[in-house]
Amino acid sequence: MTTPSPALRTLRAAQDSAAMLDRNVRHTLRSPDTMIMIVALPLLILLMFVYVFGGAMDVGPGPYIDYVVPGIILLCAGFGAASTAVSISTDLTDGIVDRFRTMDIARSAVLTGHVVASLIRNMITTCLVIGLAVALGFRPTADPLRWLAALGVIAIFVLALSWLAAALGLLARNSEAANGFTFAFMFLPYVSSAFVPPESMPSRLHWFAENQPVTPVIETMRGLLMGAPIGDNASLAVGWCVGIAVVGYIAAGRIFRRRTAD
Repeated sequence: MTTPSPALRTLRAAQDSAAMLDRNVRHTLRSPDTMIMIVALPLLILLMFVYVFGGAMDVGPGPYIDYVVPGIILLCAGFGAASTAVSISTDLTDGIVDRFRTMDIARSAVLTGHVVASLIRNMITTCLVIGLAVALGFRPTADPLRWLAALGVIAIFVLALSWLAAALGLLARNSEAANGFTFAFMFLPYVSSAFVPPESMPSRLHWFAENQPVTPVIETMRGLLMGAPIGDNASLAVGWCVGIAVVGYIAAGRIFRRRTAD
């Protein structure tokens, strides 16, 4: 039998990934729990921070909603990425991955389909949050180019978390454990510049908030959308996201091969 060329293998892998993406999107649309996570929860979180906590927050000039929206977007991205770990763990424990192994499809397509589906879900969530925020009084000053840059930052952040979530989901023995492994995704934005300036925190928390990966991503988005100074936050944000994505991608691939070995 003739060995397929690298270009043909790449094309087939892309086609298989598209098929897996279609499968995951269909599962999302048929899952009430996932739809609530995508649509209702992010909007409720935004409403809570603006109307419940917003009156007590002093973040300097400008309304609190202009400060908090970038943090809400990243917090919701963490929720969305965490669902990737649960989905992959469920596929492994339910045995569907074993069925895929009997088919002539690229093994990488299983993971790629989950990660790209996570990206689509989170970009939809981002649009919903921004739309409601504008209705509530959010007034970004970004021009179209800065909007595209902000969406690009969100996309690489989601991809980074999704690949890391994929690796954690493969490590977990069941979906409950996978959900627990991704707890840090939801926790990190709270100890960052998402909701209050790090300067308002105690010294140790201040240091952690300034030096963890979420803060430069938020500050980059805040600078792009609201015209605030960005400084070196953009390079730090991209560096963190690329590093996390590479680690997650390599780890997910190796763990997947080990767990699906003959």
